[in-house]
Amino acid sequence: MRGGDARLRTGPPLSELVQRLFSLEGRTAIVTGGSRGIGAAIASGLAGAGARVTAVARSAQGPSNVDYRVCDLAAAGAFEKLAESVFERERRLDILVNAAAISLPASPASEEDRFDRTVEVNLRCIYRACIAAARLMQRSGGGSIINITSVNSVLGFPANPGYVASKGGLRMLTKALAVDLAKANVRVNALAPGWFPTEMTADMFGDERSLVWMRGRTPLGRGGQLEELVGPLLFLASDASSFVTGHVLTVDGGWTII
Repeated sequence: MRGGDARLRTGPPLSELVQRLFSLEGRTAIVTGGSRGIGAAIASGLAGAGARVTAVARSAQGPSNVDYRVCDLAAAGAFEKLAESVFERERRLDILVNAAAISLPASPASEEDRFDRTVEVNLRCIYRACIAAARLMQRSGGGSIINITSVNSVLGFPANPGYVASKGGLRMLTKALAVDLAKANVRVNALAPGWFPTEMTADMFGDERSLVWMRGRTPLGRGGQLEELVGPLLFLASDASSFVTGHVLTVDGGWTII
């Protein structure tokens, strides 16, 4: 054992190794859905690790600690134009995080429209963003795409089939693109969050009865905090996961294991 310890010590100091693996210094990132909630937390986390971050969303306002641009992913050519402008400015694109998503209220009179709109934004638009970013990443020598799915991608939650279908589709799209883009040295992975406080989950986090149910169903006994997504995200975005692609990293306090 002592000999093994000695061999380990012949490498760089642990702090230096960790810093090198997780640092995003010199990297350029785009975060879709970056105006608030999970997207804003991720954008701030990437910036804190040294990346130059452009966050985009439809909202007029976004986080102040990154470059924020208004962009509607559903508008033809809008994301492609924005990504090209980032690439022209930075001369590279290394990271794309797709946190953009919608969850529409039930409307019996137009349930099919609700389904179609949800799948369009949560899946088709993300596909187009991935392809556009991958082309630019290939010109940069490679990159990392991280799609934000959900525990809805593996469990049949009620009353919102479009959301569940879109997140399940995004899970498998991640795996398919990981195969197709590997030759371009573009890794494609996903984060699948459980219950985190966002606008989408405000009703549940604001209702004590719902909180009791959620806590009782979660092995760790609580909901997540947004900053708890940053570490897993940095792993997938950085060289720490340089041999990881097509993986869905679930961050749910154990929700999906029981």
